[in-house]
Amino acid sequence: MIRFLQADSRFVKVMFVLIIAACSVGMVIYLIPGLYSLGTPSAGTYAVIYPHWYSRIFSSGATVTEQQVETAAQQDIEARAPQYANNQAILKYFQEQVGAQLVEQRVLMQVADQLGVRVTDDDVRNFLQSGEFGEMFFPNGQFIGQDAYANMVATRWNMSVPQFEGEIKTEIAIRRLEALITAPVTVSEQAVRAAYMKQNLKIKFDYAVLSADTLRNQINPSDGQLEAYFKQNAARYATAVPEQRTISYFSFTTDDLPGGVPQPSQQQIEQYYNDHQSEYMVPEEVDSRHILISVASSATDAQIAAAKAKAESILKQLKAGANFAAMAKKYSDDPGSKDKGGELGFVQRGTMVPSFDNAIFTQPIGALTIVRSQYGFHIVQVEARKPAHEQPLNQVLPEIQATLIQQQTAAAESSYAQLLTSEADKNGLAKTAAAHHLQVVTTAPLGRQGTISALPDSSQLLSKAFTTSPGNPPQSATTGEGYAIFQVQKVIPAHAPTFAEWKANVLSDYRDQQLPGLIDVKTRELAGKAQSMNDLAKAAKAMGAKLETSDLVTAANQVPDIGQLGQVAPQLFMLNVGNVSGPIDTTSAGIVAKIVDKQQPTPAELAKNLDQTRDSMLHQKRDQAFDIFVSNVMNNYRQRGLIRMGKQPGQEDQGM
Repeated sequence: MIRFLQADSRFVKVMFVLIIAACSVGMVIYLIPGLYSLGTPSAGTYAVIYPHWYSRIFSSGATVTEQQVETAAQQDIEARAPQYANNQAILKYFQEQVGAQLVEQRVLMQVADQLGVRVTDDDVRNFLQSGEFGEMFFPNGQFIGQDAYANMVATRWNMSVPQFEGEIKTEIAIRRLEALITAPVTVSEQAVRAAYMKQNLKIKFDYAVLSADTLRNQINPSDGQLEAYFKQNAARYATAVPEQRTISYFSFTTDDLPGGVPQPSQQQIEQYYNDHQSEYMVPEEVDSRHILISVASSATDAQIAAAKAKAESILKQLKAGANFAAMAKKYSDDPGSKDKGGELGFVQRGTMVPSFDNAIFTQPIGALTIVRSQYGFHIVQVEARKPAHEQPLNQVLPEIQATLIQQQTAAAESSYAQLLTSEADKNGLAKTAAAHHLQVVTTAPLGRQGTISALPDSSQLLSKAFTTSPGNPPQSATTGEGYAIFQVQKVIPAHAPTFAEWKANVLSDYRDQQLPGLIDVKTRELAGKAQSMNDLAKAAKAMGAKLETSDLVTAANQVPDIGQLGQVAPQLFMLNVGNVSGPIDTTSAGIVAKIVDKQQPTPAELAKNLDQTRDSMLHQKRDQAFDIFVSNVMNNYRQRGLIRMGKQPGQEDQGM
């Protein structure tokens, strides 16, 4: 060993230095407290993604913050399901999905960088001008301006311009990475032809339908069989009868309010009017009439020119003194107004299509003009205008009185209900009801979804009743026409019914269990008869099945009683004309079919659609290839510990 070290060998010296260096690094990592844990994410960090194992020592990774995840998830839920924006459970689900997407995005950006994928500022500008945002930021090829651009980005995406352009740069990089990875993917000409022929093969067939509903009614077990089934499934029926409750209550309506229905004073009416004046503003209105010369959306230039010429001719006649109403009845293509002389009546701004709306609210009264809209050419005349104005109190008095009566009645009912509830807590339901000339009612046992027929709406009462217990203080609940003051008297826990009580339900359950087997047996029998007789119609008649005929369909088409043919019965496309199929089970019916026609795509159709089919297949294969690539990359990063998640409450940080 000593001679080996003393040997004059450059290789030996280099190896010796490397060994000492490795030992030194190991000692530093081991002896310096906290150095090995430098890869641990800090507070507020959702995840850190490291490009190399040694990057963790120096904390040089890409970070996804909790704030980024929360913001992106909130934007996502507001865009896709705004009704759940304040639902914490659903928001958490969105955060989990968005967090995983952002982590994957950072990983792919590191892979793109390692493979030499680069994106410049010029690439971003070109994307903004010619990509999906082109019409937004560059209408008619002209930039909207930096201020408008920044404002739109902030308003729509809640981002600064650098943040937004950073997201665009990431998008471009990942698209280029995908293009790089999937470039070798191809599809053969033979595969394209075979796929098109398979997708566009058409068949027409007769089919016999054994309805599940019909077969279900043929399952008629004896009482002994049903009772045996009931006993065998005792665990299933152990709590079949849901919890029920007996409730005592008395109720009142507005007729029972002390002093009757409140009537608002003149002072209250005036105060309400003054507080809500903006609600009584009437916008500007315009009374107009028109003559429409319609133009179809598919009209040629010549047809459009002819319609315009006709409108100009009518305008010329009107300006020469022709009667507008008579001309409208004679020439207008608007069935809703022509018989009224073209009269449209008073309308507010925004009621009509934009070009027409702009014309009637800007042109002088009496003037005649031609306006173009998506419907054609309109000869328009404004007859009168009503300026925006405030409705006087006497016009809106009945509306205000009704609103105030409703508000004050609701307040009086609520106050009276609180008074009675407090009194019932002290004196009991019976004494309180008697003192106010009301009557206590005790219900039969009721389920959570039951109803109390004596009340207009008992839903709130029952909802509250199933959250309280016997002996608890009285509570109040709205009934739609007042309130009910109630107490729960008795709780009957969920329990098993007797066989006699539950016989109808047991029969239904028994039929459900037996039905799939019966469908299978009967459909096999039908298929056997049809094949042996070589006559589907006779076999269907003998079995009591309904006979139908399909249209000429492809695998993608829906067929009544069957569904999408390619998913439910793809075997039909392998049969020849005259062949009878085996049994087809759709869960809701048993089917047997006989092919009556079969058509292959023509060579001309194949040639015409070959490129489109190739593009579709190539796109699908490349998507699949990139999905596999991404899955492998993510698994590799996880296995190597290059994804570090932030600490969760009560958990240690861990590899993703």
